[in-house]
Amino acid sequence: MKLRFKKNPLFWIAAIISIVLDHLTKFWVVQNFQLEESMVLWPGVFNFTYVTNTGAAFSLFSNGGVYWLRWLSLIVSLGLIGFAWFGPRFDIWEQLGYGLILGGALGNGIDRFVSGYVVDFLDFRLIDFPIFNVADVSINIGIICLLVATFFAEKPKLRE
Repeated sequence: MKLRFKKNPLFWIAAIISIVLDHLTKFWVVQNFQLEESMVLWPGVFNFTYVTNTGAAFSLFSNGGVYWLRWLSLIVSLGLIGFAWFGPRFDIWEQLGYGLILGGALGNGIDRFVSGYVVDFLDFRLIDFPIFNVADVSINIGIICLLVATFFAEKPKLRE
């Protein structure tokens, strides 16, 4: 069994770090802010603002109690775990990408199962961007890593 974890070690490390950072930051926000409270970090640019999100990314579908999101998070998470466990050895960018996506999906998925909503707090006001959290950052960085793996990874050469 040990060999399965050794096959894609950065995948597991990235996923664990992502989940831990996500939940530690959400716990800190919940313990130190009132709902809707905001703390200015860089005036006009960046705040910590405690909100809850019952919808998808950027609060899409938040009006209708989106219970299917918790199941989607679970299915994505189980699929990624199975892929890393039983699939091929990934290159470094793929390990980081898939691991960060798993960490983000599990971070928000756990919140949806336990609380029915996700805690968001990263508030970029300069561009009026929707409030988000560390799990969302992990997912987006994971996607960037997979794009790097797709477009910049060394391609196998065909025999002539």
